[in-house]
Amino acid sequence: MVSDRVSGTESLLLTSPKNPWIRKLRQLHRSQGRREQGAFLVEGSHLIEEALRVGWPLQALCYTPDWASRHPHLLADLPKGLRRQPVSPEVMAALCTTESPEGAVAVAVSRQIPSPPLSGVRLGLVVETLQDPGNLGSLIRVVAAAGADGLWLSADSVDPENPKVLRASAGHWFRRPPQVLPDLFTWIQACRRQGIQVLAATLSPTASCYWDQDLTCPTLFLLGNEGAGLRESTIQQADAQVRIPMAKDVDSLNVAMAGGLLLYEALRQRRQQLESSPRLE
Repeated sequence: MVSDRVSGTESLLLTSPKNPWIRKLRQLHRSQGRREQGAFLVEGSHLIEEALRVGWPLQALCYTPDWASRHPHLLADLPKGLRRQPVSPEVMAALCTTESPEGAVAVAVSRQIPSPPLSGVRLGLVVETLQDPGNLGSLIRVVAAAGADGLWLSADSVDPENPKVLRASAGHWFRRPPQVLPDLFTWIQACRRQGIQVLAATLSPTASCYWDQDLTCPTLFLLGNEGAGLRESTIQQADAQVRIPMAKDVDSLNVAMAGGLLLYEALRQRRQQLESSPRLE
C-alpha cells in the first residue's frame, strides 16, 4: 500500500498494465473508446494544470511515486473526491501515448462547450476534413494567440480529444476547445445570414490576395484538408475566395501557418482602421 498524503487515504500501487481499470483507460487511446466512455486522457503536468485552472471536470489522476514527490502542489490542487491512483512506471508507459511519459495522466470528462452566438462572432477559422492532430493542435494555439472567437471543424475531421491534439495545443485546448459541426453547409449559411463574411482559402489564381480583401467586417476563413484542400462544393458556399501568394515552385503551406497569416492580417486591418478613425474631442 502507498499512502496518499494529501487525502489521507491508502491507495494500492498498480503495477500491472493488465489491471482491468488500466485496460479500460487504455481504450481512451482510440476515438471509439473515448466516445463510448465519454472521457479522454490528459498527459503531463502542464496540461493537467491547465485543466485544473479552468475547472475542467476530471475523473481520476494516475501518477508515479516519483512524479508525486516532485509535484506535491498539483496533488494538493486536485478536487476532493477525485480518484488518485499511484502506478508503476510500467503502467504509466502503457497509459501514455508519448515515448517518455512525464509520470502523470488525468482522465477528463468529455463535454461540449457551447459556441458563442453568431451575433458575437467577429473572427474565426472553419476547417474541413482536417486529418493531422498536430495541425489541429497548432490551429488551436493560433486561434488563441490571435484572440479569435473560435475554431470549428467538419464532422469528418480528426477527433479533437486525440491526445496529440491536446499536446500540440500547449494547453490552450482547455480554453478554446474546437467545435465539431454536425452539418458544415447549414452552419456556413447561418453565418452568412447573420452578416458574417465567409472566405474560402484556395490556390485558385483568380482568387483575391488575402491582404487585398476587406477583413474589417466579421469574417470566417474556410481552410481545407492538408492534401486536397477544400471541396469544390464547400468553396461554393463561401462569399469569395482568397489566396496566399507563394514563391515559384511552392504549391502548399502548412494549414496552421495559413490560418495564422489570415487571422493576423484581419487583426492588422482592424487595428489600422481604428487608428485612422477620427477621434471625438
